[in-house]
Amino acid sequence: MKVYLVVVDTLADWEIGYLTAELHSRRFFADPSQDFQLLKAGLSRGVVTSMGGVTHAPDIAIGDIRMDDNDLLLLPGAEIWQSAQARPALELARDALDQGHQVAAICGATVGLASTGALNARRHTSNDPGLLKASCPDYRGEHMYRKEPAVRGDNLITATGLAPLEFSYEVLKMLKVWKPETTKAWYRLHKTRQERWYHELVASMSDASAIPS
Repeated sequence: MKVYLVVVDTLADWEIGYLTAELHSRRFFADPSQDFQLLKAGLSRGVVTSMGGVTHAPDIAIGDIRMDDNDLLLLPGAEIWQSAQARPALELARDALDQGHQVAAICGATVGLASTGALNARRHTSNDPGLLKASCPDYRGEHMYRKEPAVRGDNLITATGLAPLEFSYEVLKMLKVWKPETTKAWYRLHKTRQERWYHELVASMSDASAIPS
């Protein structure tokens, strides 16, 4: 299984921070030895810089991606999604969805997807439905819009930029790399900060006596 994280200039670091940490570390994986890769995919192989000033060197160029079953294309928010340079990544995402592959997009990336028509017939959310209509002349998906932090519609996950935790939760459920009870406890712990969910998280790791740091 591969997760292709699309890295572009002005990438919103906080929107995918939970996911990059948990997927890279594998600390809560049901099977830490499973065949899994988190790959950074760029519009080119050139280094990009996030909003936070973090530089990312892509592992692969968008044009070289060949998605298999269970792979995921992950699009974080950024300021460039409505520019011409981002179009190849958005068209890849639209085509991947049409072919039945998994795609997850948050914040500005959802606006980019809307501009390709990818959201016209799929359940989705974004930062604001009015923004989608104003920014994307080809958007016709108002009837599929859900005013929720994060929405999963079959093989697509979308989220508002204010919901990185809910976005991560839906992505982790889709990937199924954690036990369901681990995913639930992890989400509830971060959402509520209640001690009971820490203990539930520990208990979900049947071969561990404590949560790794």
